[in-house]
Amino acid sequence: MRDELMVSTPIGAARVVADLAVRARWTLVLGHGAGGGVEARDLAAIASALPARRVSVLRVEQPWRVAGGRVAPAPARLDLAWRAVLAELAGQRPAWTEGRLVVGGRSAGARVACRTALSTGAAAVLALAFPLHPPGRPGASRAEELLGTGLPTLVVQGERDPFGTTEQLPGGPRSVAIPYADHGFSVPRRAPLTQIEALKLITDAVARWLARLPG
Repeated sequence: MRDELMVSTPIGAARVVADLAVRARWTLVLGHGAGGGVEARDLAAIASALPARRVSVLRVEQPWRVAGGRVAPAPARLDLAWRAVLAELAGQRPAWTEGRLVVGGRSAGARVACRTALSTGAAAVLALAFPLHPPGRPGASRAEELLGTGLPTLVVQGERDPFGTTEQLPGGPRSVAIPYADHGFSVPRRAPLTQIEALKLITDAVARWLARLPG
């Protein structure tokens, strides 16, 4: 079942799109990247596939995006809005959060989830297309954000991601490489797997990881 909710935060209204499971074992709350919204192909694929596996998927559209902005605000403001949304969801929609909480997101949304995971009471973190470094600058690593979650963490990266591949990730987090995929998990038309197959690799990897988590 799909539902939506507008949530007030200290920096404006956020939007939550919920794809709810029956008797959810996990509630997976996902944030979007700096260049797109909750309709991103990986987020949409997870929201479509996982409720059938007893995982409710809540996609959070940050206030700057809801307001029509084109540039994401500073990390501290993203984190503030994210924490406010999670707190409000627990109070306003307890039925949406009946499963154990896993936080995550794609790209910039993954960074927000990593930075705030412990303070939200999450049990684990999902990082999709984590921007390990700016393109062409592998020395400017953001690995400390991944290593600092203090929680079980799954990183799913495209094999051709200019922001970092699984081979560049620090030891610790579990990782999955999606063949031929770029930062948006797009695969070339001539690749030996289709776009649908690439997205299924993502959803299957996330489902398997969640199934193995304690709880």
